[in-house]
Amino acid sequence: MSDPRLPYLEELERKILWLSTWTIHHANHVRPSDDGLKVGGHQASSASLATIMTALYMAVLRPEDRVAVKPHASPIFHAIQYLFGEQSRTNLERFRSYKGAQSYPSRTKDTDDVDFSTGSVGLGVAQTLFASLVQDFIHGHGWNQDRPEGRMIALVGDAEMDEGNIFEALLEGWKHGLRNTWWIIDYNRQSLDAVIREGVYARFEALFRAFGWDVIILKHGSLQQAAFAEPGGDRLRDWIDACPNQLYSALTFSGGAAWRRRLMDDLGDQGPVAALLERRSDEELARLMTNLGGHDLPGLLDVFERIDHDRPTVFIAYTVKGMGLPLAGHKDNHAGLLTREQLDTFRTANHVRPGHEWEPFEGLRMAPGDLRAFLDAVPFRARGRRRYEAARIEVPAQLATPDHAVLSTQAGFGLILNDIGRTDSEFAARIVTTSPDVTVSTNLGAWVNRRGLFAKEEMQDLFRAERIPSTYNWTFSTKGQHVELGIAEMNLFLMLSALGLSHSLFGERLLPIGTLYDPFIQRGLDALNYACYQDARFIVVATPSGVTLAPEGGAHQSISTPMIGMAQDGLAAFEPAYVDELAIILRFAFDYLQRSGDADPDERSWLRDARGGSVYLRLSTRSLEQPHRSLTGSFAQQVVDGAYWMREPGPNPQVVIAYMGAVAPEAIEAVGLMAEDRRDVGLLAITSADRLNAGWTAAQRARESGAIHARSHIERLLAPLPSNCCLVTVLDGYPATLAWLGSVMGHRTRSLGVEHFGETGTIADLYRRHGLDAQSIVAAAEVIAPGRPIRYLRPAS
Repeated sequence: MSDPRLPYLEELERKILWLSTWTIHHANHVRPSDDGLKVGGHQASSASLATIMTALYMAVLRPEDRVAVKPHASPIFHAIQYLFGEQSRTNLERFRSYKGAQSYPSRTKDTDDVDFSTGSVGLGVAQTLFASLVQDFIHGHGWNQDRPEGRMIALVGDAEMDEGNIFEALLEGWKHGLRNTWWIIDYNRQSLDAVIREGVYARFEALFRAFGWDVIILKHGSLQQAAFAEPGGDRLRDWIDACPNQLYSALTFSGGAAWRRRLMDDLGDQGPVAALLERRSDEELARLMTNLGGHDLPGLLDVFERIDHDRPTVFIAYTVKGMGLPLAGHKDNHAGLLTREQLDTFRTANHVRPGHEWEPFEGLRMAPGDLRAFLDAVPFRARGRRRYEAARIEVPAQLATPDHAVLSTQAGFGLILNDIGRTDSEFAARIVTTSPDVTVSTNLGAWVNRRGLFAKEEMQDLFRAERIPSTYNWTFSTKGQHVELGIAEMNLFLMLSALGLSHSLFGERLLPIGTLYDPFIQRGLDALNYACYQDARFIVVATPSGVTLAPEGGAHQSISTPMIGMAQDGLAAFEPAYVDELAIILRFAFDYLQRSGDADPDERSWLRDARGGSVYLRLSTRSLEQPHRSLTGSFAQQVVDGAYWMREPGPNPQVVIAYMGAVAPEAIEAVGLMAEDRRDVGLLAITSADRLNAGWTAAQRARESGAIHARSHIERLLAPLPSNCCLVTVLDGYPATLAWLGSVMGHRTRSLGVEHFGETGTIADLYRRHGLDAQSIVAAAEVIAPGRPIRYLRPAS
């Protein structure tokens, strides 16, 4: 019996292909251009997924399902959302222009119902895997029980399978018993520059099976399968299965007559095969030969809807790049655009009148009212838009500071988190930690001992069970609050991205913390940027950092990470020197993750703190003598804003030392040495170069817009300094991180830091080598702001 949905789906598929093609054409050939640049839009890459996305969105998907759309299929997605009423014609008319529909689906920039941002190739694919693990975490903790589990689905371009992060994610999924995940590979056998190598799908199949996935090959559509049942059909099938990718693409572009010639040449006049071909016109033969599994609506519906289990499943769907368009199959079609003449031919074939291109049901054979009723009843839309909200988790007014005379910020972080773990509070219950096999060495061990590791099946620590002494109790259960990952920083940031979107994807608030070694942020930087672009909310604790990790050598010593923290949008970066500062910043971070306002900048700091975001903490293994201070009021606020006076300058300072992070003792010692001759020397403690710079930049913009009294935190701190006062900045990181301070009020500045890879050694050795020691700070001050000749300058080496 024929599926009653098929007539509607076939009409809507035609309309979706038209709208996506027209949207790109309009952006390139109709909309006025003020710069003459090609807009682009990937008409062919979109077309290859039109059938699959029609089947999914119009029939198969349920509201709880989440989809990462292949980046180049963005126009198809926007067309579907337009038919659903979730996308506006105005946005489509502004496709790839300011405030219009985005080039690639974006959670933060698009107005329609995007589940996962895509665009950085391969990351959206892996993101679905980690989102499924987060769904398991939430259900394992007994939350969100009133909502059914959804499938996390990725629509994957076959060329995306070259990305290494996908294979790293596959291994992690296998470790954690991945469920409820579909990856649908758009196997059109064409990449940006070439046709895909022969036999790649067989490698894909073997790989996925090795990781425990079900593999379904969607190669032949229903027209082809019917033809195979005819006399001679077995020979036709053998020919198709053996046909090289390049030849198949070339014949697809050339059309029915070319198919006939080639088939007759290769198969000869063999009676049944010749008769099979003769029974079809050139047009019918072309339709038969391009009726691959990924373009066959009846077959797709049957295969998708027969899946009745939660095992991870990959569908290798054979498609034609550019299917249904004049450039179908051509090897140059990736960036190709239909000409005006080709578009007019395509318009005629779709019965679209000039001037009616955007009308949802123009040229379709069914009554608009019937189509609208069908769209309104689509299962995927049963619960409307699927951006959830979650209740705010109350954060304690103050986090306890460990009472240790000497302590590092890394150790302090572990103690603060362990203290939180002692409490039986909703706040503690919603914290989830994760780390790429450096749990113990980043001081998460005590927290994990107390809160356990997450797994879908309980597993005892065998060392403990066998009564073998061990510091750590590695017990796994569904209630555990630490997710242990393998050594792959890309996976860490993709997991943090998924955890940090749990409030929006699943309606449950989590407070994620990920720890890693600071230099290895750069290994996962693409995924970190991707997570921030999605507006995921998490805390990154990067430790140890800098050349201060002296014995580890250059490969483990970070240089540029402070500037990454400054430059990364959506991430507030801090580098505290002392544990009381860390306690204040952590408390702020837990609150900051949960903010979602659109308020104007705070006119005290000129920071957009009401919007919230993620937080990066750059910590150190260096133990420092800890000060004893009140953590409330003005001091706490200044720590969060980015700086405070450790030693306020006198009325006529010649020099101010500004330091950040673990070099605090050297800065303090340098000020003490200079104080013998310079009474009014100031010492500025910087906790966040990122927030100081952001506030200063925002205040400048405000003044340029007419708010003449706008002043940022750093401007207020430096305003009392006389113009002839000089600044010496110092941090264990790239010196440009703080070099901009001289521009705030026009003070002459010398910036010290690390510019080259380090070696092994002691902290003292490497600080001298890089000019971070007290004598180097004093020497820099003497050169930039000469005083009386002094005896404590370092002798020439």
